[in-house]
Amino acid sequence: MSEGPSGGFAEVNGTRLYHEIVGDGEPLVFVHAGIADRRMWDGQIGAFARLYRVIRYDMRGFGRSAMVEGAYAHHEDLRALLDYLGIERAFLVGCSMGGRTTIDFALEHPGRARALVLVGSAVSGLDDGEDPPAQWEELVAADEAGDLERVSELEVQIWVDGPYRGPDRADPGVRDLVREMNLIALQNEASGLGAESSLTPPAVNRLAEIRIPALVIVGDRDQPKTIRAADLLRRNIPHARRVVMPCTAHLPNMESPQEFNRIVLEFLEGLGV
Repeated sequence: MSEGPSGGFAEVNGTRLYHEIVGDGEPLVFVHAGIADRRMWDGQIGAFARLYRVIRYDMRGFGRSAMVEGAYAHHEDLRALLDYLGIERAFLVGCSMGGRTTIDFALEHPGRARALVLVGSAVSGLDDGEDPPAQWEELVAADEAGDLERVSELEVQIWVDGPYRGPDRADPGVRDLVREMNLIALQNEASGLGAESSLTPPAVNRLAEIRIPALVIVGDRDQPKTIRAADLLRRNIPHARRVVMPCTAHLPNMESPQEFNRIVLEFLEGLGV
């Protein structure tokens, strides 16, 4: 294992993606959620870098990767980052929007993903038909008023606390870090820069094309639509299996890092590669 992280800014696709690399071995990439940045994986880096070359990065508009003008697709930014690093194939671990990104990448660039770990994953093209969360009207009003700090707190309530517990039941350290990470993303979004392009056709009707092993992880305190999306992934990706992590919501790796690490490392070890 290398002594400390290396990395910096990769100039790709007209932007600069901040990334960090630690460890030796087969490449493994962590892709963060839309309410977070690379720091959501702090509890994973040490455990995984003992066995893998671990890469984590800030998607454009998150963390230290600024949003810029022009059209983009997160899965193509991931492809460009791997090209920049000289990585042909990698294990991919994605959470929420990061899970959607890794799914889209695997569909668009078959053969470049060795396996997927999908954590509370979104799915491009999936219309959940859900009623909005209880905080929705207040969130919209705060957004229209430009109160991004309140928007971030409400999104923490929706995703970190989840629909079944109050703010006093979730880890305050996790809540604080997510609120901080999400505020950066909200500020970048408010700049009006960038125009995200969607995968066409979207992933929702193409999941059977994913022929690599996939581990689907979801917290039992997550939003119902996320739990249903996890069921969809398990049913439609041919080599997928699902694990439900108890007493966690949308970011189970942050709430129960040791258990998350055990589950994922056992899955990767079982692949025999």
